[in-house]
Amino acid sequence: MKILALEHELPNASAKGFQQYAKDEARMVWALAQAGVVRETYFRADRSEAVLVLECQTVEEAREALSVLPFVKNQLITFELIPLKAYPGFERLFV
Repeated sequence: MKILALEHELPNASAKGFQQYAKDEARMVWALAQAGVVRETYFRADRSEAVLVLECQTVEEAREALSVLPFVKNQLITFELIPLKAYPGFERLFV
């Protein structure tokens, strides 16, 4: 299942906290990408928050995968997880 993960910065987050864990965060996102869990990685154009596309069996599996990220572990960010399904509307073209 594809899962859209929208980052949300937590109120206690600080620039110093992000700087402290930035390299480890990048390493862990890379590791999740290499494992096939994180399929796409973006930053929003309108603010500095990540948007990830994950491939997991369940939303809970996605939550567990993201829990290893240093920014999550150190309570700088959280993710809103949105399960996706294929758009079924194209079949209307052929009925």
